[in-house]
Amino acid sequence: MRTLCASTLIGEFFIIGFAGLVAMKDPDLSTSTVWTVCGIAMALSVLLCGMITRPGGVQLGWALQIGLIASGFVVPTMFFLGACFAGLWWCSVHFGRKVDEAKARFAAQA
Repeated sequence: MRTLCASTLIGEFFIIGFAGLVAMKDPDLSTSTVWTVCGIAMALSVLLCGMITRPGGVQLGWALQIGLIASGFVVPTMFFLGACFAGLWWCSVHFGRKVDEAKARFAAQA
């Protein structure tokens, strides 16, 4: 599960950065505000890569997905990209757990 979830989170890191570049073009937003919010979200996505297997790691990942979708109110394309990454997050968690279970069964047989 860790590899799949970390891959999704690293992809989100780049998407958040690119969304920050787009949001900078909005005259109503200050550059410092945009990069503070984007920087926190980008740091959270990287830190979550190491916290996936710890208690609450997956739930924090879901919180990041909700934040990514909510960023669509600033950059409308993020509604679509956030929904896509939320779907990828669900697949990473769901199928990652199945892979972990299969590895455990295989290791028990060996």
